[in-house]
Parts: sequence; C-alpha cells; structure tokens
Amino acid sequence: MGIDGMADAEEILAAWRRERPDLEVCTLAPFIRTLQVTQLLAAEVEKVFLEHGLRRGEFDVLTSLRRAGAPFILTPSELADLLMLSRAGMTNRLDRLESAGYVARRLDPGDRRSFLIALTERGRELIDETFTAHIANLHRLTAKVTPEQRAVLDEIMRTLLADLR
Repeated sequence: MGIDGMADAEEILAAWRRERPDLEVCTLAPFIRTLQVTQLLAAEVEKVFLEHGLRRGEFDVLTSLRRAGAPFILTPSELADLLMLSRAGMTNRLDRLESAGYVARRLDPGDRRSFLIALTERGRELIDETFTAHIANLHRLTAKVTPEQRAVLDEIMRTLLADLR
C-alpha cells in the first residue's frame, strides 16, 4: 500500500497484468498517478483557502474578479462561464461572498434587468493575501520538481487538454 492508504500504481498495474494479461495496461500508470497527485494536492491547497476563511469555489470567484483587472467587475454569466458552473451554483457562491462583504451586486447600467458583480476593497485585500499564500504553498508543494520537469509536465498536460476539449 502506498502513501496515505492509496494503492501504489505499480501494485495496481501488476494486479491488472496478472488478471488481464491480454491487455496492455501501461497507459494506466500516469492516470493513476495523476489522480493520486490531484487528490493529495487538492487537500493541501484547500488548507490555504480555509486558513483565509474561503472555500475553493469562493476563491475561484474572487480570483476571477481580481484577474479581470480594474474595476474588477464581471457579470454573473461571465463568472459562471469562466468557472464552468451553472447559474444556480454561481448564485449560491455570490450570495455567500456578498454577505461576507467580498463582492457587491450592482445594477448593470447598460441593461437594467441584469447585475454586475464587483470585487469590494475588502474582497480585493482578502484575495491578494490568499493568492500570495496560495502561490507560496504551490512553490512548497513542487519544490522537488525542477523547472525543466515542470515545463515537460505542463506540455504533456496541454496536449492532453487540447485533445479533450
């Protein structure tokens, strides 16, 4: 058994080779490792968000607004599209962020039937602080990965994503 009770990729491959020698299962290894890394990293990344009083989804909304640049405003539809989220799911996140004072809903002057979502000063301060801690955490988590390895991994992931989209 591997780290944190997870089965080691080599053990899983050996079992499949024994049980299904008719299949070439070597392509399974990177997928097993990707899933394991994703699970382990997600838990470590989430800790930083929680330390700053945010859930992952709230962090995503605030970073989307912050990345938009001044005046840090997007429509709920734009946010939902950026985060690949339903309109209802976005509304729940916005409600929580608005009641915490991190975003404000404003009427859209160009369309009185819709709203704009604006990052408040309090929200900007929080996301700047949280994002700084997040980047430091990512550096810590990948400290043993060389810049060259990171570039290769990034290129592999780009290739896979391009084929999946």
